[in-house]
Amino acid sequence: MKAALPLLAAALALTACASAVPPPAPAPAPIARPAPASRPAPVAQAPVTNNWMDNPATPGDWRYAPRGQGSEASFWSPAGTPVARLRCLADTRSVVLSLPATGARAPLVTIRTETATRTLEATPADREMTVSIAAGDPLLDAMALSKGRFAVESEGLPALYLPSWAEVTRVIEDCR
Repeated sequence: MKAALPLLAAALALTACASAVPPPAPAPAPIARPAPASRPAPVAQAPVTNNWMDNPATPGDWRYAPRGQGSEASFWSPAGTPVARLRCLADTRSVVLSLPATGARAPLVTIRTETATRTLEATPADREMTVSIAAGDPLLDAMALSKGRFAVESEGLPALYLPSWAEVTRVIEDCR
């Protein structure tokens, strides 16, 4: 065993002289990253179509009321704002379409139905513009019978896709 001691001492001396292997570097601390920003839900867009009848109907409801010698059907938005009015003027046997004023000096209004399309010149008034249609005009029949809706378009106003409910027909019939 005495002979093994010098050998052991030599081995220990050699290990002491050898360069020590450095311990492995500690793993880097994880970097705190903010949570990804949530994206807002996409806004539902009305589909772009080539046919006005495929566009969504304008939200709202028609209301009918007798007025003097005639009657009126007004289309109200869900916010409680009148968007369009159809009035029977029995004394002149005409139906008057009223829309909000656009500020145009000679505004044009286009009415589209399943079977007819016509552009009419409106008369600007205080806060509205009006289009007068003779009670016997076939355009009124087309509005009343147009696959459940008709369109009213005017520069400066959003297009209206109005349901052709009974109130519309009643105003037209009141003038005939």
